[in-house]
Amino acid sequence: MRMVGNDGVAIIPSATSIPRNRDVDFIFRQDSDFLYLTGFDEPDSLAVILPGNSQGQFILFCRQRNPEQEIWDGRRAGLEGVKERYGADLAYPIEELDEMMPKLFADRERFFYPMGRDTNFDRRVISWVNQSRGSARASKHVPHELLSLDYFVHDMRLYKSRSELTLMRQAAKAAIAGHTRAMQACQPGMYEYEIEAELLYEFRKAGCVTAYPSIVGGGDNGCILHYIENNQELKDGDLLLIDAGAEYQGYASDITRTFPVNGTFSPVQREVYELVLESQIAAIKKVKPGNHWNDPHHEAVKVLTKGLVNIGLLKGKPAKLIKDEEYRQFYMHRTGHWLGLDVHDVGDYRFDEEWRLLEPGMTLTVEPGLYISKARGVPKKFWDIGIRIEDDVLVTKDGSQVLTEKLTRDPDEIEALMAAA
Repeated sequence: MRMVGNDGVAIIPSATSIPRNRDVDFIFRQDSDFLYLTGFDEPDSLAVILPGNSQGQFILFCRQRNPEQEIWDGRRAGLEGVKERYGADLAYPIEELDEMMPKLFADRERFFYPMGRDTNFDRRVISWVNQSRGSARASKHVPHELLSLDYFVHDMRLYKSRSELTLMRQAAKAAIAGHTRAMQACQPGMYEYEIEAELLYEFRKAGCVTAYPSIVGGGDNGCILHYIENNQELKDGDLLLIDAGAEYQGYASDITRTFPVNGTFSPVQREVYELVLESQIAAIKKVKPGNHWNDPHHEAVKVLTKGLVNIGLLKGKPAKLIKDEEYRQFYMHRTGHWLGLDVHDVGDYRFDEEWRLLEPGMTLTVEPGLYISKARGVPKKFWDIGIRIEDDVLVTKDGSQVLTEKLTRDPDEIEALMAAA
């Protein structure tokens, strides 16, 4: 309200249902900005923020109650429901948008809107502005300035409140249970999708859904960063990389663990695993207020590059190898991303070409890895080793807290956990 000001109006559209195939939609997922600002989880809705409006500053357009339709598609909050349960000051049927919106623009000099997400809806918004201008004689002002809503809302979303962190911890708890179950269920001869089913069981049992398509990659599939086919047999002697997170009331967790299919790391697998773990521990230590966003990544790269030299996968001085980015043959992604309502959450990483400083309330992942595919010059013993270790980290006043710390990363503890199944 303060950022919009009494001479402005903000418009926040909901997500819409998307067809999956004939007569079937994808499971509905609300637009993250709309969910953040309203808590309302129905499609075909629009929130309007009108600071200083005497009749109501928070207005929701939504679907009306329809008992016959609700038999088919589920219950609706309706106009009274959005006022009683979601705090709307005023509520109107979504069918009245074209009639009401030009009136709500009256006497407002600027409007905030996420332009560019939906070109069809953009046209409707512009038509409302033009209609408002057409009746300018009845108003003191008409909107003449468009501002991006994303810039303001996304910076707000970057700093997690206590209640948001409660939801994120719940999502982390469900993901930890899923990964633990997957480790204990894994045996040679199973298929990747069977392990995925173990994850999904724990997610749904905890009232969660998947935060993103789960990656369950055995052997060389673990070297494919976004592998989601999950349809291959797990082989004795291979590693299994699982990147899977649960989503609870819109908030995501994001965890990756890598472990041996047969329950025991080979000497070379353990060597590479311990290098990745060392780099992650070093990177997490760099997550604290006052450090900038790139510090954890830079620290992980330093540890990984030095280790790659020590085990014979790179040759030369680490500083020169880092400068020339030679490590990218085996480590080609960054060490983390913001985490929240979106698994790759919103928020700027740079300001004026400078990395953003970390501040309390920010949440991010720390996820170094090494991916060693078949290639000339790479010793055969390293082939098809893909390892990533990822945890969710909260920046605190004094340093950081790992929200997913209860899921072990220690190779000895992983082997003991799998043996106890």
